[in-house]
Amino acid sequence: MHPKHSLLGLLAGLGAASIWGGMYVVSKVVLEVVPPFALLSTRLVLGILTLGLVIALRPKPSLNAKQAWQIFGVGVMGYGISLGFQFVGTKLSTASNGSLVTSATPAFILLFAPFLLGEKATLRGLIALFVSTLGVVAVIDPRTAELSPSLFLGNLSLLAAALTWALYSVLVRKVTRGLDVILPTAIMLAGGLPSSLALGAWEVNTQGLGPITPGVIGGILFLGIVSTAFAMFLWNYAFAELPAAVASLTFFAQPVVGTILGALFLGEIITPLFLFGGLLIGLGLVIASTEKPTSPTRR
Repeated sequence: MHPKHSLLGLLAGLGAASIWGGMYVVSKVVLEVVPPFALLSTRLVLGILTLGLVIALRPKPSLNAKQAWQIFGVGVMGYGISLGFQFVGTKLSTASNGSLVTSATPAFILLFAPFLLGEKATLRGLIALFVSTLGVVAVIDPRTAELSPSLFLGNLSLLAAALTWALYSVLVRKVTRGLDVILPTAIMLAGGLPSSLALGAWEVNTQGLGPITPGVIGGILFLGIVSTAFAMFLWNYAFAELPAAVASLTFFAQPVVGTILGALFLGEIITPLFLFGGLLIGLGLVIASTEKPTSPTRR
């Protein structure tokens, strides 16, 4: 792993997670007007169009039909299945449960990486994951979680979302080796369209839409261009450049940024426990990123 690629990969992963940490404030407003799968369809289409403009201005990438279908299948896993579980789980459970359960994603990534990528778990990597997980538990504060039987199906769906997003992330690294990730990212976004368009059309038909104001349009554009096209490209780039175990830890920036923005815009309180948790997450990332690679990489 070249030091320059390592740094760029880390910054890309942190950038993606930070954008997603901040998008919930916007999503909350837009979802009051546009149902979730209809919004996801709009996000995916805007993301594809945005990346398509970038692709049109660049040299034509080399991609055969078999690679394209593999990449499309990975997109079905990430944007069709995983985000579907996330929406259902969020609806049937609580936001605090969602944050807690999805924080298991890096651990699942560490579970899949040896089988799908041949990347063996190392002691340093396990220590980094343990330290960062303690940090995210402190940030989220599991005391706010609800474990009542009525939320079981929602929590189970959230767990499935974390598991499938981890699988998606590992598969991204597998199918993008040797490729510029911009075109694969656009193809992956297209993988989420069949299910999201069908469910989104059903939602609009049965629930309708709220008033579309300039603010809502601005929020949709932000979610489609920044949170989808740009952030998904950054996430995929991080997994293309870094070992999966290292890239996965950048996911923990999401609850940190979300809490900070909640304090700035929603008046939420930042506690000493949050500050301690943020420090542990940063320490875990440093531990993981300073490990020397054990095998040569593609670049």
